[in-house]
Amino acid sequence: MAVELALVADILSIISLLVGIFFLSVGMIGLLRLPDVYNRLHATTKVGTLGAFGVLLSILFQEGITPMGIKAFTVGLFILLTSPISGHMIARAAYRMGVKFCDGTCIDEYAGQRKD
Repeated sequence: MAVELALVADILSIISLLVGIFFLSVGMIGLLRLPDVYNRLHATTKVGTLGAFGVLLSILFQEGITPMGIKAFTVGLFILLTSPISGHMIARAAYRMGVKFCDGTCIDEYAGQRKD
C-alpha cells in the first residue's frame, strides 16, 4: 500500500512538474516574441504564475506534508496572489508614463478616461 501511494505521488509530481515547465517555457517565449510591454506582461504574469505554481506543487507532491512541502505550497499561493497584481501595477504605470502600444493594437479603452 505504501509503495502504491509513493508511486502515485511520484506520478503526480512528474505531471505537475512537466505542466509547470511547459507553462514557464510558453511564458518565456512570449516574453521574447511579443511586441510591446503590455503583451509581454500578459504572457509573463499569467503563464508564468501557472508555471511556477505547477513546479511548486510538484515539490509538495514529492515532499508530502513536511516543512519543505508546506513552504513550497505557501510560496506558490503567494505567487498566485501577487503576480497578477504586480503585472497590473506595472502595466498601469507604463500606460501613465506614455509607453506606446504596438501597431497591431485595435482599441485603447482608456484613451478618453485618463485622469492624472
